[in-house]
Amino acid sequence: MTEAQAQKKIQALIDDLDYHNELYYQKDSPEISDYEFDQRLEKLIALENEFPQFKYPHSPSQRVGGTITKNFETVKHKHPMLSLGNTYSKEELIDWDNRVKKGLGTDQLAYFCELKFDGVALSLWYQNGELVRAVTRGDGTQGDDITANARTIRSIPLKIKQQVPEMFEVRGEAFFPKHEFERVNLERKEEGKDLLANPRNAASGTLKMQDSSLVAHRKLDCYLYNLIEEGHPQSTCHSQSIGLLEKWGFHVSSTYRKCRNIDEVLDYIQEWEIKRHDLPSDTDGVVIKVDDLNQQNELGFTAKSPRWAIAYKYQAESATTRLETVTFQVGRTGSVTPVANLSPVLIAGTTVKRASLHNANEIERLDLHEGDMVFVEKGGEIIPKITGVDETARAQNSKKIEYITHCPECSSELIRQEGEANHYCLNAEGCPPQILGRIEHFIQRKAMDIDSLGSETIRGLLQRNKIQHFSDLYQLTFEDLNGLSFESFSEKKGEVSIRSLREKSAKNIIDAIETSKLVPFERVLFALGIRYVGQTVAEKLARHFKSIDALAKANFENLIAVDEIGDRIAESVLAFFAETQNQEAISMLRKAGVQFLISEEEGVTGTTLEGKSFVISGVFEQFSRDELKDTIKAHGGKVVSSISTKLDYLLAGDDMGPAKKEKALKLEITIISERDFIQMIAD
Repeated sequence: MTEAQAQKKIQALIDDLDYHNELYYQKDSPEISDYEFDQRLEKLIALENEFPQFKYPHSPSQRVGGTITKNFETVKHKHPMLSLGNTYSKEELIDWDNRVKKGLGTDQLAYFCELKFDGVALSLWYQNGELVRAVTRGDGTQGDDITANARTIRSIPLKIKQQVPEMFEVRGEAFFPKHEFERVNLERKEEGKDLLANPRNAASGTLKMQDSSLVAHRKLDCYLYNLIEEGHPQSTCHSQSIGLLEKWGFHVSSTYRKCRNIDEVLDYIQEWEIKRHDLPSDTDGVVIKVDDLNQQNELGFTAKSPRWAIAYKYQAESATTRLETVTFQVGRTGSVTPVANLSPVLIAGTTVKRASLHNANEIERLDLHEGDMVFVEKGGEIIPKITGVDETARAQNSKKIEYITHCPECSSELIRQEGEANHYCLNAEGCPPQILGRIEHFIQRKAMDIDSLGSETIRGLLQRNKIQHFSDLYQLTFEDLNGLSFESFSEKKGEVSIRSLREKSAKNIIDAIETSKLVPFERVLFALGIRYVGQTVAEKLARHFKSIDALAKANFENLIAVDEIGDRIAESVLAFFAETQNQEAISMLRKAGVQFLISEEEGVTGTTLEGKSFVISGVFEQFSRDELKDTIKAHGGKVVSSISTKLDYLLAGDDMGPAKKEKALKLEITIISERDFIQMIAD
């Protein structure tokens, strides 16, 4: 393919992906599946890697992340991001309406109503139609520059194709869509990590992650709701500004409404009190603004908030119901979680039967007793939570709920380690839900990908003593599986039936197990289920140590020397390899032919950079950060995360953090540009 052909193909793919992105976010009418979109994106990335001179900053490929930001630069807002006054009362809202009319000296005005989404406020700065900076609200006067992370949010335009002002600012709310939040928490549960508490806090934490590729994986979204034009504004009212944002391709929630008076505002508030629960993001109220921008200027501001806007907050969705029992669930890692079983109650349009109690501290804080009438709230949690107890309704001599001392599944004594909130069952090899959970984790798609083997079949194999550990899967034969019968429980019907594996299913399982022997080492390492070792950590450890043997021999210092491996992960890895059962399991898997060795990285092109170390900082024109890392390694160099006297080069791109540059200059480290680097490897 010639350069001209490549450039044409790349531009066509960019236009195609931008078109489908707009259909998905702005028009809610996708024409292709997420899988098809990702496939086209992969084609674009491959072409850009082959022809890096045509990798544009606004390309959809730049949304996959890869930038590492150790320190977020503090940026002063061009215009303060003030907070809004709040009210929970319709009477107070009417009083505010009267104050607005009095301040303007007229009742000839209109209001603009928007749902108040529960996320993280962002300011986006555009120059010549391109996104140049994204800043958090911070204290309202200054915030953190999170541009690299904001660029991973697909609904935020990187380049505006319409005619736009030379400079303008857009403000909005970044949020964690409910379905993506549940997906990420399911992944964390499978990896033995603590669950994210709620979408709002998770969105805030995500935007401050140092690795933008992890931000991209979480698939945040962003609703834009305010346009600040520089120079000669095109809008005379807020509703016109919203129209411009929609025209320019910004993701604006279609739930807004222009209201002629306060009565229409109250109707809007009532309409969305229930409907809002069907939206992809949590909402906690309605923002009401005077629509006319001249009237906004006339009303002005107080010290903390605008006089022309107010937030009406909905009451938290809660109800009172009876606590029937508290049960304790055992996870794959042995973590024991208490769950309150409740008399069914309707909250926010759904029937709630269970509520999370989190840990022993929460049970003690609530001072729960058997049969208590409890206050249940459905906020951002996946499982609703108990917020308090109606002690006036407590029966005399009711028994206090005590956290259990022994595992509900295997009766082993529970242990609570120092600094941990949860209790753990340490009987990893004899506790049924832990055994089942580890096997389910081992066979999942992101691990060994034994897709023909489902949870029910695993339970059947455990019932029939065909397996006791995931390493036993490789000893299974067709005869073990063909015709195997086992009990199957239907939660929907509430009954147990007998299932049998047919010949085709048995063959598919054996074939899938055999194929899994080809799974690369980094996925095998993840499949082993070492606590705190998720996909990303497994990849880092596999690439660093190259083999299971080298990893097993590593000491604490060796482990924490690996980029982004901290004390907790290192201690967990050491504990795993110290267990005799784990050593025996690895031995069995090795004999079965499972991959415990990562091949030397392909694509090594020379030793130009042998013995040289690099820190990469900033944004680059021709390479992504991951591509730079791969190129350095391919030429024999080493990429490190921090600047020290042992560092050879600081590879500096645009928007490099000033702290790194200052430290490099102080230590007299050689600072090179992207062009210098290209010349270095060419030489």
